[in-house]
Amino acid sequence: MDIQGVVTAGFEPVRDAFVRNFEVLGDRGAAVAVYRDGRKVVDLWGGTRDADGTAPWTEDTAQVVRSATKGVAAAVPLLLHQRGLLDLDAPVGAYWPEFKAGGKEKVLVRDLLAHRAGVPALDRGLTAAEAADGVSGPRAVAAQRPFWEPGTGHGYHAQTYSWLLSELVLRVTGRTLGCVLAEEIAEPLGMDFWIGLPDAEAGAGRVGRVAPVEPPESAGVLRTRPRRNVSEAYADPASLTRRAFAAIDPLPDENAPAYRAAELPASNGIGTARALARFYAATIGVVEDGARIFTPATTALAAREHSAGPDRVLVVNTRFGAGYMLHGPASPLLSPASFGHPGRGGSLAFADPEAGIGFGYVTNALAKSVTADPRSQALVRALKSVL
Repeated sequence: MDIQGVVTAGFEPVRDAFVRNFEVLGDRGAAVAVYRDGRKVVDLWGGTRDADGTAPWTEDTAQVVRSATKGVAAAVPLLLHQRGLLDLDAPVGAYWPEFKAGGKEKVLVRDLLAHRAGVPALDRGLTAAEAADGVSGPRAVAAQRPFWEPGTGHGYHAQTYSWLLSELVLRVTGRTLGCVLAEEIAEPLGMDFWIGLPDAEAGAGRVGRVAPVEPPESAGVLRTRPRRNVSEAYADPASLTRRAFAAIDPLPDENAPAYRAAELPASNGIGTARALARFYAATIGVVEDGARIFTPATTALAAREHSAGPDRVLVVNTRFGAGYMLHGPASPLLSPASFGHPGRGGSLAFADPEAGIGFGYVTNALAKSVTADPRSQALVRALKSVL
């Protein structure tokens, strides 16, 4: 495997793990980047731009990162809070009056960020066109009766998180979340990351195609069976698990131009591993050119546990901060101090303020993993070994 990029002395085990991901664990095209104390120490890429193609992955290749989008998107409301424009302890309905319907008048902005709003699914799944139109999703989630008393428990809002965050930001700022992200975070930070791919980037040929893959026989760890109750939840069309992931039904074509151009902050962010690592580095400190996103108080807020225990959707124990998944058995990160977000199928990005780490991994080979893909976990273990 021809791996391109650079590794600072001492971080070679990360490169070794990255190579093994291709040789043993079934990666087809991928990139990994690591910042430490604001300085880039790992920046690697290899394989093919398209999971089912032959063109090489290049330095600026970007990919759909699925739910790893959520961690980047969450920075927008937290930035608004940091600027005094959004109160996390205010009812969502104070900004979005229609959301009060169906018994949701006491849902706080904090609950929404921590997957405690009680609306992870919809009574009727939206088509891909409805999901992307900017109107149908917010309208549906505002009218939806909660599946449990909001604030009393948590469950992963796999798809509805898109419309919850996007409409809240729109009501507060008058701009879309993707626009705020581009103007207030991505451009100042020099990040190649978009929620709503611009036409110019779509026409540049740099965004690869993702595809589902089966693990090779050599990757025995990828073939580990989940616990029975988890398997049953994903198999049962009536379960809250299946209904949450089917809030867009049928699932959209993630390679379609219309899908990539839409703004779905839960699932369709497109970017590079380098951008993700740089983003998370800037949430915990100053990066190389002096850029920073969060104040120390906002960093602490992102990493502070808001939800923990049985997840009513994922059917395992999960932990969430204000918009970020936290380290735990279901989603191991670098340490208990870490906060970030995995993407179903492989991608992972996070920060660890204690170790000064910003980490990003993206892949176009989408496995069946939800929160703990063996490829990203191999890279995290290698990183931990050198710190």
